[in-house]
Amino acid sequence: MVMLSDIEIAQAAEMKPITEIAGKLGLQGEDIIPYGHYKAKLNHKLAKSDKPEGKLILVTAISPTPAGEGKTTTSVGLADAMNALGKKTMLCLREPSLGPVFGIKGGAAGGGYAQVVPMEDINLHFTGDIHAIGAANNLLAAMIDNSIQQGNPLNIDPRRITWKRCMDMNDRQLRFIVDGLGGKVNGTPREDGFDITVASEVMAVFCLATDLEDLKARLSRI
Repeated sequence: MVMLSDIEIAQAAEMKPITEIAGKLGLQGEDIIPYGHYKAKLNHKLAKSDKPEGKLILVTAISPTPAGEGKTTTSVGLADAMNALGKKTMLCLREPSLGPVFGIKGGAAGGGYAQVVPMEDINLHFTGDIHAIGAANNLLAAMIDNSIQQGNPLNIDPRRITWKRCMDMNDRQLRFIVDGLGGKVNGTPREDGFDITVASEVMAVFCLATDLEDLKARLSRI
């Protein structure tokens, strides 16, 4: 028996249009925001709808195997099993970071026949949400250094800045760096560093926010 790899199984899967899947959940029209044929976002207004709530099963804190199979694979398998039993089931997973994708662990969309497709899209880019988090974080970092460059009206001590830049990659070479080199026009030399985007404070704030106005208020207080 030939054992297929995760990517071979994912690429052989026959995907259904996301509108068809959404329709089975009673979602249509402005309820979904399509990203191509097989991906879509849900309208955030659905969170405040009057539809009845279901039961929540939380899968967490599983020790993964050396190949990485753990929470996601178990969660997908559990959802598949409940659907097979005739239960109306929806699976919610966190968006994977590029950190594990290019490491030994591999992707974070499950494994074997218990994975989510389109696997490559989900693991690499998806709908661009993590990029948006990184852009917001790095804008704040740039504003700090630009304020120092423009005469430092807030009297910020460059030696005491704790706000790091971020990128969607676990790159240890960039965790602690010195930047602002190259003369006066290129900023003030100081110690700096990069966090992985999903561990940034903006990501934490995004997860805590209850709506768009709350998100804006939390970001403004940073």
